[in-house]
Amino acid sequence: MDRFYIVTNDGKDPDFAVTDKVKSLLLQEKKTVCLCRKDEEKRIIKDTIPGQIDCVIVIGGDGSLIEAARVFYAREVPILGINMGTLGYLTEVEVKDIDGGLRQLIKGDYALESRMMIEGIFADGERDVALNDIVVSRKGVLRVLHFKLYVNGELLNSYEADGIIISTPTGSTAYNLSAGGPIVEPTASLIVITPICSHALNTSSIVLSAEDEIVIEIGRGRNGTVEEVFTTFDGADMVSLKTGERVVIRRSRADTKIVKLSKIGFLEILRRKMKGN
Repeated sequence: MDRFYIVTNDGKDPDFAVTDKVKSLLLQEKKTVCLCRKDEEKRIIKDTIPGQIDCVIVIGGDGSLIEAARVFYAREVPILGINMGTLGYLTEVEVKDIDGGLRQLIKGDYALESRMMIEGIFADGERDVALNDIVVSRKGVLRVLHFKLYVNGELLNSYEADGIIISTPTGSTAYNLSAGGPIVEPTASLIVITPICSHALNTSSIVLSAEDEIVIEIGRGRNGTVEEVFTTFDGADMVSLKTGERVVIRRSRADTKIVKLSKIGFLEILRRKMKGN
């Protein structure tokens, strides 16, 4: 790896002390380094990204890494996370271990872990991707949503709920877990469907093949009113839908490649996270 692109969450590294250290270490090794530029809303300015990148280094937390994954997914550039948040599932290197971690990376002593992504496609051709999840939820006042869920063209279920989460294995430890969904090994290939506060006693999460195609159709509200909902991608980009409209969700053709340096596995990280250590 010779060409590096650094994405910094300036809320986590406000004085860019960690960013400057990473840049300096890479330059000492005669590597090419480019710092990410962001707009006023703190989003990566895509037009300023170099054409050739060997690795993206994200300085922040899991949320920062997910943002980068959604920007670079089509290019399939490996991403290394430097953790400046709490114990994360995606970020690989702690601040105190930056020197050793970068030396290990430069020597080529690493593995690439592939994480599946999902995409949502709308009737007008608009589409977006998610590494964690796609969530359909209420817009505006608090009320129960009515929607139908189809899998491969067949009606699976009709729901009355606050919303529904379509999660990847990576996202199983995020909103899906909070909503009572199962934890999934992150390199698996499958899709998890979890209703949010379903108004039924027997509505559990459903695990589908990664090759299945899911369609969510927004139904009418109480007394036949037109409902409006948000379709949210990784808690960031939102697309509005209303009664009668649909979103098609399926596996993305591209995966996210995460750089792994440590020998600590997912189960060990999970054990630490569940204990709050």
